[in-house]
Amino acid sequence: MNFSIYEQSQKNEIIALYLATFSASESKQEGEQVARLVTDFLAEPFPSTDLYVFVATDEQRIVGAIVLSRLLFAHAKEVFLLSPVAVATDWQGQGIGQKLIQFGCDKLAEQNVSLVMTYGDINFYGKVGFSVVSEEIIQAPHNLSYPKGWLTKPVLDDEILPITGKPSCLKPLDNPTLW
Repeated sequence: MNFSIYEQSQKNEIIALYLATFSASESKQEGEQVARLVTDFLAEPFPSTDLYVFVATDEQRIVGAIVLSRLLFAHAKEVFLLSPVAVATDWQGQGIGQKLIQFGCDKLAEQNVSLVMTYGDINFYGKVGFSVVSEEIIQAPHNLSYPKGWLTKPVLDDEILPITGKPSCLKPLDNPTLW
């Protein structure tokens, strides 16, 4: 398995991966919504220091992808948001998503990013070092429908210090219905 930063020539394959994965695991509607989100991310100027997309490939195709986008706080260290994550259905359960997330976090640490946030299932993300964080410590860009899903992983520092203020996120995620 190879892990690397996304290349623009992989755009359509990545979008198709998200569509297929989320359609199979959630619903066709969810798959289409996540594919639109990824399409919007991949339309952002590239390369960028505000957006990183990493892929896992076997010898023939992309089998996993993650998107990491900047969360901008008025006075804070470098913070990124992991969302969304996809692993091809026939490759799930083999630790590829976990390895890809760790690869992405390691690459962000090289860029002096101190925290990675995500909004999801602690049972999955806890396996790669994420823990639940209260919005009293670090706020989300929008009101959360499931506050126990607000998670953080330190990638440079060992402790999670409070960050003051509500962050802004990149335009594709700046939609309250996604939160």
